[in-house]
Parts: sequence; C-alpha cells; structure tokens
Amino acid sequence: QAQLVESGGGSVQAGGSLRLSCASSDMISMGDTIGWFRQVPGEEREGVAAITIRGTNTHYADSVKGRFTLSRDNAKNTVYLEMDRLKLEDTGMYYCASGTIRSYRWATPGEYTYWGQGTQVTVSS
Repeated sequence: QAQLVESGGGSVQAGGSLRLSCASSDMISMGDTIGWFRQVPGEEREGVAAITIRGTNTHYADSVKGRFTLSRDNAKNTVYLEMDRLKLEDTGMYYCASGTIRSYRWATPGEYTYWGQGTQVTVSS
C-alpha cells in the first residue's frame, strides 16, 4: 500500500533550522510530484513547496523562497525540506503529499492523491 511518512519536525527558536523528510514506499509509482503543505488550526492547508520526482523542477511559496530548500534521494524514496531562518509564522503541521498534478496548481491540495500524517513544526521566539 502506497504511503508517505513525514519526520523531522520539532521545536526550534526563530532563526533556527529543521530538515523534514518525506519517505515513501515507492515514490515513482505515486505520481510525478511531491508537495509540502502546512496547516495551522482554523486555517486552510497552505502549499509550501513542491518538487518533481523526475527532473529538477521545484516550486516555492513566496513566503519561504530563499529560506527553504527541497531535495530528493530517489534511491531512498525520500524528499527533504531544509528549512532555514525559521520564523514564528512557519509554525504548523507539515504534510507531504504526492500525485500526478498540473504543475501550475502545485500549491492546491486537491491536486494530490496521497498524504502523510504530518509532522509538527513549532517556532518560538
């Protein structure tokens, strides 16, 4: 059964760094794109970044450009989200998702088929 598992979340002070991992059972079979989303209670899920499983296309939300970096290791079926210079507003539950998507809708949750359970990121002052 295809699944995604996030890890790497935690608590960090503003300005610090975290690296999230999204491990899949079989990344290639789960679509062409891995996306990262975050959500805080009472708000909609927000697209943070996405990377194609083949090729080198990446997308970043304006709020994280220059601070977050995607990478992937296809041999390990894992995508990483390196988060640097974290801000208070980066706090939230982070989810990875996969699917075959329309690239211009990379930040739309409905484009994705598979979802992980999430990992919490808390940034404090």
